[in-house]
Order: sequence, then structure tokens, then C-alpha cells
Amino acid sequence: MSSVAHPHYMSSITPRPLFERLTIAGPAGELEGILDGPLAGGEPAAVAVICHPHPQFGGTMTNKVVHTLAKSFTDLGAAAVRFNYRGVGASAGTYDEGNGETLDALAAIEWVRNRWPSLPLWLGGFSFGGGVAIRAAVQVHPQRLVTIAPAIRLVTVDAASLPHSGWLIVQGENDDLVNALDIQQWAASLQPPPELVVVPGVDHFFHGRLSELRRIVVDWAGGRSEST
Repeated sequence: MSSVAHPHYMSSITPRPLFERLTIAGPAGELEGILDGPLAGGEPAAVAVICHPHPQFGGTMTNKVVHTLAKSFTDLGAAAVRFNYRGVGASAGTYDEGNGETLDALAAIEWVRNRWPSLPLWLGGFSFGGGVAIRAAVQVHPQRLVTIAPAIRLVTVDAASLPHSGWLIVQGENDDLVNALDIQQWAASLQPPPELVVVPGVDHFFHGRLSELRRIVVDWAGGRSEST
């Protein structure tokens, strides 16, 4: 006689995605963060840190584009850490023109490397956070760097000191905050140039197109080896 598993029993043994609220030691005091992972109890394939938009214009770790980046990375089996910069939410400190925020990102990266020292590091950022991620990447050399509409005119980025990681830029064609043509010209001037995807008809916040952004990131990051 065959048996049928009860649906409530099945749901009780299905592994859940990893989710933790974090407190990270930062240079200006404690930083609050969120850890998302593919499955609780499993070893992730990589660890990712994601930097959020401008804190003086409402940017936080719960921003929809930042959340989409986290989901893109967990789709690929990575654990993803989002964190609030100094002075945002429950994080200690005050805004520091992108300089202190870069130090905050480095503190979050140190935290993930201490927890998973042997895993590949991925780094991402949106808008202001894209500039912060580029600056941090120069120091930590991630295997993957993903910047969405990076605000390179708002966060000073030294063109003579840029990351040599596998690097993707995703830019909305109709972005009214980060000029798409400026990003295209800037990216083309770099050696080697990052891979650039300009998404037609998309604004700064990818309204109505977040699922498309997620596919772009997953297709790119999932198609790379850890050595490139």
C-alpha cells in the first residue's frame, strides 16, 4: 500500500533560505546588516557584500535594487550581506562624503571573510553604492564586481586606480540621475573596460524591470569562473 506524505510534514522538512540580522563592528561604531543565503545550514558557493544608495537621499540596505542584487547572488548559491552605512538606520556614526562609507564597506567585507575565509568574494553596489563598491574593490580584489548605475561623479573614483576584477556595469538608458552616455564613455575609457549592459527604456531605479535586472546579473555572474 502506497503512502502519501502530508503537505504540512513536507513543508516542515524543506530547507529554508538563510536569513540573519547582523551587527558588524565598523570604524565609526556598530553597523546593522542583513545576511541572505541560499539554504540554512548549507555552505554557500561564495560570499557577497552589497552597498546601498546615497544615505542622504533615502538610501538604505532595503532598497529594491539592492535587494534584487542580493537575490541575484543567492540565486547562484552565494550568501549576500547588505548593511547600512554609518548614520543610517541603527548604524552608528554620521555621513562622511563616501569616504567613511567606503570604510564601512571594507568592515563588512572583513566580517564576511572572517566568517567564510576560503570562499570567493563578490561585491555589488547601486548608485552611490556603486561608487563605494568600486573604491572598495581596489583594495579587496573581489572575483566579481557588479555595479548598477554607479554614481561615479558623486563618489570620487580614481581612474588611475581601478579594480581588475571581473566587472559588470548595468545602466538604465533613461536614467535621470546617472547619465547613461557619461557611463558609456567612462567605461570605454578604462583599460581593461568593464562589461557594460545598457538596458533600453529603464530609469535609475529600474521601476517595473527589476526581474530583468536580476536575469542580467545572474546570467553574467553565473557564466564566469572564479579565476576570471
